[in-house]
Amino acid sequence: MTEHDVPYDLVIRGGRLVTPEGVRPGTVAVRGGRIGALLPADAPVTATATIDAAGRHVLPGVIDSHVHFRTPGLTHKEDWAHGSRAAAAGGVTTVIDMPNTQPPMHDPKDAWAKAALIEGTSLVDYRFHMGVGADTVDALVDLDPRVATSVKVFMAGHHTAPHVIHDPAVLAKVFEVAAAGGLRVVLHAEDGGLFDLLDGYLPSPTSYRAYEPARPRTGGIVAVARVIELVRAYGTAAHVLHTSSAEECDLLMAAREAGLPVTFEATPHHLSFTRNDITRLGARIRLSPAIREERDRERLWEALIQDGLATLGSDHAPHTVEEKTRPPADAPPGLPGVQELLPAVFTGMRQRWPDRPVDDLLTQLTRLASARPAELFGLGRSKGRIEVGYDADLVVFDADATWFMTADDVRSKCGWSAYEGATLVGRPETTIRRGEVIWDRRTGEFGTPDGRWLTGDGH
Repeated sequence: MTEHDVPYDLVIRGGRLVTPEGVRPGTVAVRGGRIGALLPADAPVTATATIDAAGRHVLPGVIDSHVHFRTPGLTHKEDWAHGSRAAAAGGVTTVIDMPNTQPPMHDPKDAWAKAALIEGTSLVDYRFHMGVGADTVDALVDLDPRVATSVKVFMAGHHTAPHVIHDPAVLAKVFEVAAAGGLRVVLHAEDGGLFDLLDGYLPSPTSYRAYEPARPRTGGIVAVARVIELVRAYGTAAHVLHTSSAEECDLLMAAREAGLPVTFEATPHHLSFTRNDITRLGARIRLSPAIREERDRERLWEALIQDGLATLGSDHAPHTVEEKTRPPADAPPGLPGVQELLPAVFTGMRQRWPDRPVDDLLTQLTRLASARPAELFGLGRSKGRIEVGYDADLVVFDADATWFMTADDVRSKCGWSAYEGATLVGRPETTIRRGEVIWDRRTGEFGTPDGRWLTGDGH
C-alpha cells in the first residue's frame, strides 16, 4: 500500500487554487494538519471528509499581522474568543496581536501570561508583537523568538496607547537594539510632539470632521522621514503600519528603492473611506491615523496594485458603542476590521479594476494578506501559501458573491461595523486552520478553539 492509498483527513475538491506558481483548478489533500498533495481537480482520492469548492477559489488563510484583541485588561470591548470568531468568519487563520493591553506586553513574562489567558479560546493561530516604552528597552536584548520577533513602537499615542516614545535618543536605542537582535520594528509612525504642539494651539474638535485637521498628514510625514533616517543609520528592519497619506507612500517606496529594509502596511479602512464619508459614518471612522483625502486613498490603491505595499493589516481595534459616541474630543479612535479585511479589499479591487482577471486580483491580494506577512514575521516556512508541506490554512472564497453586511453578520464583541449596509463583493464560505474547519458560513458554525501560540518558524 502506497502513501496515496491511505485516506486523507480532508480533501477540498475542484476549486481554483491560488498558489505561488499561479491560479489553476485543482484539489487540495490534507493529512495531519498540513497540505499533503495538490492534485488535478478530477483526481481520484479518498478522504475522511470532503469539501466541494467547485466554482470558487481556494486561498491561503489570511495572516492579519495587526490586531488588537484586547486581552488582557480591555475585554469589555473585545476578547480573544470573539476576536478569533470574527477572524475565522473573515478568512483569517493567523493573527499577530499588538501589545497595548492592560498591562502592556513589555516583558517576556507578560507574553507567557497572555498566552496562558488565551489558551483554549482561540479559533486561529497567533503570535505577539512585543511592546516597548522609554524604560523597557533593555527587555528587548536577547529576546526569545518564541516570545516575539518584532517590537511595536508608538511614536504618538491615544486612549489605549499611553506608552509613547518621544525622546529621539530612546527611539534610536530601540532601533539599535532591534538591529543587533534581528527584531523587526513595527511602528505607529506619527509625530506625537507635533500633535502636542497643535493641541496647544488649536481648539479641541467639536465635530468628527474637525478631528482630521487636529491630527494632520504632517504628523505621519515627519515621523516616516525620521524612521527612514534611523533605518539608514542602524540597518534596522522597519515596518510602518496603517500608512494614510500619499506623501508617506512616496517616502517609503523611495526608501525601498534605495535598498533600505523598510516596508509598509495599508488598512482596509484607509483604502475604503475618505473624509467625504465622515458626515455619514461619524464616530465609526474616527481613527488614528485619521481618514484622509481621496488622493491619499487612490495613492494607496496604486501602491497596492504596483506591489509597493508589503502587507494588508486590519488594525482591528474595537470599542463599545458607548465609547465611540462620546463627544468627538473624547471618543477613542479605532474600529473592528479583522472580519472585514478580505471582502473589503477585494470589493475595492473589483470596483477599480473590473476588467482585470479575478485570478490576477486574488493572486495580488493573497500575496499582501498571506505570503508577505508570513515572510516578514517569521512564519514563511509553514504558513501563507498553498504548497505541499505547509499548514493547511485555507479559505474557500466565493469571488462572485454580492452581499450586504449587516449587524447580524458582526462577530466582534463590540457588535458593530463601519461596513454595515455596504455592498460587498466576495465572501469567505469556509475557513480551515491546520486542516480543521473553523468557520462554515452555510451552517453558521465555528470549529474548536484550539489555535496555537506559534514560535518564530510557525510551529
